[in-house]
Amino acid sequence: MKQNLKITGIMFYYYFICKRKLWYFRNEIQMESNSEAVEIGKLIDEKSYKRDRKHIMINETINIDFMRNRKVIHEIKKSDSMEEASIWQVKYYIYYLKKHGVEDIKAILDYPKLKKRVDVELNKDDEEEIEKILLEIEKIVRDQKMPSIIDSKICKKCSYYELCYI
Repeated sequence: MKQNLKITGIMFYYYFICKRKLWYFRNEIQMESNSEAVEIGKLIDEKSYKRDRKHIMINETINIDFMRNRKVIHEIKKSDSMEEASIWQVKYYIYYLKKHGVEDIKAILDYPKLKKRVDVELNKDDEEEIEKILLEIEKIVRDQKMPSIIDSKICKKCSYYELCYI
């Protein structure tokens, strides 16, 4: 699949969280620097898995938290409240690497504070779904009009809350 737009892992994650947040982010309206939740996540990232080489940036597109044995991607998360989005984010990482010639990759979502791990693999159906999602992401971020507010319970904790509701 040919892409004209660089779609990052965080954009893929935001697609599952909130299309409006995705639109803001891609249009360089970034509020995360003021977010306490983001700061807590960064602190957990710093304190966890200290022996591993972290933040492996690939083509300025995907940023892998760390990798073991060159075949297992690890993504560190503060909580499992957005687990579906996190699973799809790492599936996108696997998909991206596969499209760039790296085979037999698996992923693990690590929740250090919960002492929980979730194994993630990519199958053919996932690949087809990712290709559809990539097209949808392109459409969302290229649109001049931002997506509607989702009005969900997660909105109150979002770093973009004030932009949407005030």
